[in-house]
Amino acid sequence: MILGAFSNSLAVKDIQKSKEFYEKLGFSVFAGELEKKYLIMKNGNALIGLFEGMFENNIMTFNPGWDENASELKEFDDVRKIQKHLKANDIKLEQEADENSSGPASLVILDPDGNTILIDQHV
Repeated sequence: MILGAFSNSLAVKDIQKSKEFYEKLGFSVFAGELEKKYLIMKNGNALIGLFEGMFENNIMTFNPGWDENASELKEFDDVRKIQKHLKANDIKLEQEADENSSGPASLVILDPDGNTILIDQHV
């Protein structure tokens, strides 16, 4: 199973302070809008998302169909295929993708410690 590009989506209190902090660690803004209180930052192939006021806890995010540059991959496991695999392995879904759809979709699962994992396909 190929989950795609990985990033940590961080719930931050002050996006400007967080942006400045991560810039000191060598990250630069890759996408997003400061005014809308979200940024995607990159350092090499490491990605983090900064989200102010959008969710309570940090989230591990995978993007099927994308590499770490948000470039579309020719071959990838569709989120619905991943969902079928998870269900077959008795992993409870908190949010499901519509199995009768195609294209962009997402699903959410929790790991055994309650950490949120978002599988978010944009293509």
